[in-house]
Amino acid sequence: MFREFLPSLRKQSLVTKRPASIADMMEEFWREPFGSFPSFPLLKDQGYPTLDISEADSQIIVKAELPGLEPNDVEITVDDDMLSIKGEKKFEEEEKKDNYHRIERSYGSFHRTVLLPCAVKSDEVKAKFDKGVLTITMAKSEKEKGRKIMIES
Repeated sequence: MFREFLPSLRKQSLVTKRPASIADMMEEFWREPFGSFPSFPLLKDQGYPTLDISEADSQIIVKAELPGLEPNDVEITVDDDMLSIKGEKKFEEEEKKDNYHRIERSYGSFHRTVLLPCAVKSDEVKAKFDKGVLTITMAKSEKEKGRKIMIES
């Protein structure tokens, strides 16, 4: 009986942005078990989407996993040394005849802001979306490239 109502309960909790049932609270606990404990700052800082940030001589590359999204579902902004990625993953209406035991895919809006290793040229940012991976390439600002300093003896 409960399995029949799970998709509608999940949808209701997304609309109201709060748990609609004890099942939602349990699901949230299993998704982020230490989220309410301030003594676990490393676990609490994990965000969505997960990011890989790498640096080369002249550019910074950020890769974000965004499965199930389309490029028009995501907004990217860059301001000096801050990168923001935000968007929304919409709930797909499930067929009533399906007999769900569990729904683990997450839905809803997300917003992730990270500090980049250095300032970048915001007018030279390029983004590519391929197979659920968003790749953002940013050219370093001239003032941040640095120069080699000779040591006098």
